[in-house]
Amino acid sequence: MTKRLIGLTGGIATGKSTVANYLANTYNLPILDADVYARNAVSVGSPILSQITQRYGKSEILLADGNLNRAKLGEIIFHQPEERIWVENVIHPYVRNWFLKTIHESSATTLVLVIPLLFEAGLENLVSEIWVVSCSEAQQKQRLIQRNNLTNEQAAARINSQLPLSEKIARADVVLDNSSTLESLLQQIDKVMKI
Repeated sequence: MTKRLIGLTGGIATGKSTVANYLANTYNLPILDADVYARNAVSVGSPILSQITQRYGKSEILLADGNLNRAKLGEIIFHQPEERIWVENVIHPYVRNWFLKTIHESSATTLVLVIPLLFEAGLENLVSEIWVVSCSEAQQKQRLIQRNNLTNEQAAARINSQLPLSEKIARADVVLDNSSTLESLLQQIDKVMKI
């Protein structure tokens, strides 16, 4: 049995979660989320968290309760590309393995893999089709500033750390334009699902 594996990606704050939630709630599709796997990878006591702690120092990178200080790690990796590459090289294999395991164990014929760094992590071969959620860079920056309470500079650093949205769109099978209304976005999803 060949499974339909939808790789859902896009830029940061373009609306991937909105699309994933709609596919889950309206079409009852299982959602596999790279961000969830990445959070599990750095859970308290994990070998990956130990590696990160050894690299950056316990007092620098851990919160008082032993959890990863995500804000601190974000400041490091979004301003030092070589550190972002190091962290990604530690976490991405873990995420890939969880995707493979979950796909193999699932009885569903269609699964949605939400992978923000699909191209950056070289995970295209995990999916049978690629959907990119897009919006203008100005909208992306505004949404990111509002959602994460970031400065203009912090938002720009996060956006610029990813492959340009135009390149993701060029490599997509489906492009969902999220620059208009929610209703417009949902109509686009329905149209694609009816094909």
